[in-house]
Amino acid sequence: MQPQQLPLFSPEHVRQYNYPFPSTRYQGSKRKHVDWIWESVCELPFESVLDVFGGTGVVSHMFKNAGKQVTYNDYLTFNWNIGLALIENAQEILSEDEVEFILTPNDVIEYPTFIQKNFNDIYFTDEENAWLDFVVHNIDHHLQSNYKRALARFALFQACIIKRPYNLFHRANLYMRTAKVERSFGNKTTWDTHFEIHFRNFIQEANQAVFDNGQLNQALQCDALQTPVGADLVYIDPPYLNSKGTGVDYRDFYHFLEGLVCYDSWVGEIDYDSKHRRLIPQKSLWNDPAQIGEVFDKLIERHQNSILVVSYRDDGIPSRDELMSILLKYKAHVYEAAQPKKYVLSHKKSHELLLVAQ
Repeated sequence: MQPQQLPLFSPEHVRQYNYPFPSTRYQGSKRKHVDWIWESVCELPFESVLDVFGGTGVVSHMFKNAGKQVTYNDYLTFNWNIGLALIENAQEILSEDEVEFILTPNDVIEYPTFIQKNFNDIYFTDEENAWLDFVVHNIDHHLQSNYKRALARFALFQACIIKRPYNLFHRANLYMRTAKVERSFGNKTTWDTHFEIHFRNFIQEANQAVFDNGQLNQALQCDALQTPVGADLVYIDPPYLNSKGTGVDYRDFYHFLEGLVCYDSWVGEIDYDSKHRRLIPQKSLWNDPAQIGEVFDKLIERHQNSILVVSYRDDGIPSRDELMSILLKYKAHVYEAAQPKKYVLSHKKSHELLLVAQ
């Protein structure tokens, strides 16, 4: 498979491979900042990387392109599947026949109707819910390879996200798609495009992102404070907690995707008192302003023998100065990378923060 698309990195810092990362509308993705992150760390002495909060996988994929041995980690099952598909997977892709099989209902199979029954008029239309029920079943029960299942799930996740207002599942707002009103934006065309078309497009992008960089890469699913030690460089991009103490809860934002990948146990994990059928909430120390400083400290202490690279925002909790103080407890040298380029029309009051500790 030949590399495609323009270089991911500046020419003087290109490493070995140039496989494009698929498009994504996932909140918090560092896709726009991978060049800046790479240019900030490329001259550091490291061959292995641990990505503690792997998320979309775009930073892990960047390091994989650079020829590094990459360990991707994420606590969420649907994100872990992204790591399996695009980081750990070195060669398996979905064939045209396999894609056709996934997208074709089998007359002899009695497909489940869980989404149709439990998510009626919440996120997708009745027709789309029926499509999701049979496609998930075909992926889960008729693809034999873990990596191929993960690739298909990745494409399904992205297809679901792109058809959602705000690209989230934080409220039941199907009416925004279906209301017959005059619109001044083009999202409705994307929303109304059939699931199958989006799925095929994302399968093609995912297939193009699969490659072997000659390293034994892996995808893990564990708590950040239980991640394995010993990587030369540890990249830390935790959920953001703003200065008001409001955190980003990816499990809540993308609970529907987590349900898709845990389809058979989904019924017992839903908060049926919520209008949008979220999962039963789970507390996270990373969303608690009273404890996040302590949990940051524990994570830094755990990986103090590695080069540490922390992505955050400069107006969050902990603050930039507090993060610097934590890092300096365990590392002799800490510096802040230059800010990424700011677009002329950007009015954001906060900025991306990248702290490097050696």
